Amino acid sequence: MVNNKSLGQHWLKDRTVLAHIADCANIQPVDTILEIGPGLGTLTSELLRRSARVVAVEFDSELARKLPAQFPGKNLEVVTSDILSFDLSVMPPSYVVVANIPYYITSKIVQMLMTAANKPRVAVLLVQKEVAQRLAAKPGEMSILGISAQLFADVTLGDIVPASFFTPPPKVDSQVVILKMRETPFLTDVSEKDFFRVVKAGFSEKRKKLRSSLAGGLKISKSEAEDLLERAQINLDNRAEALSLDDWVNLTRIVAP
Repeated sequence: MVNNKSLGQHWLKDRTVLAHIADCANIQPVDTILEIGPGLGTLTSELLRRSARVVAVEFDSELARKLPAQFPGKNLEVVTSDILSFDLSVMPPSYVVVANIPYYITSKIVQMLMTAANKPRVAVLLVQKEVAQRLAAKPGEMSILGISAQLFADVTLGDIVPASFFTPPPKVDSQVVILKMRETPFLTDVSEKDFFRVVKAGFSEKRKKLRSSLAGGLKISKSEAEDLLERAQINLDNRAEALSLDDWVNLTRIVAP
């Protein structure tokens, strides 16, 4: 099958790496796995070996048509669809997501999984290394993407996968990222809408100090922004990437009581 560059497809065939990706999901024999973009089925075979059932969502109709014949007698359901329009409510509770996903839709897929009414128990994704590290970042290097993921999941990193392991090689290395969903919501006394309004305001001019970006993002004066930060016990000279999730929650409590 000719690689389709327009879909961001880079084939990974190294069995050790594929096994590592599957192992990171801690799959139980009774689990149903949602695989995004199975492609040639190399990761699919690892997932079928470990689980009761795999639902593979493949955008490329030719790849989707060929996939079932590779796994006769296995509990594999192939759905020809764009994952972003796939209805996650059809998956059973505590399903698991495992995927080697195209770089260009990583953020959209993460957002979809994190905000779904029926969230997976865990999502293990092979993504661009830089994106994996943004998802798992600590205060000092936070971004809206990292905050959005960590609000809903405990995020940890697996192995780095060099570009040379793929055919054709992408221009950057990849890394496994593990998103284990929180069992209890992180936000308890502030709304998600208010929280992200404050976060987006804080990152609206991320090169500037928080008092300036908050003032612009919330359309308030700099002195009002300084007052909010002082009340939230946040250093006035900080930039948005320095704040923890707890800092953002404290600030939201004051901005939107």
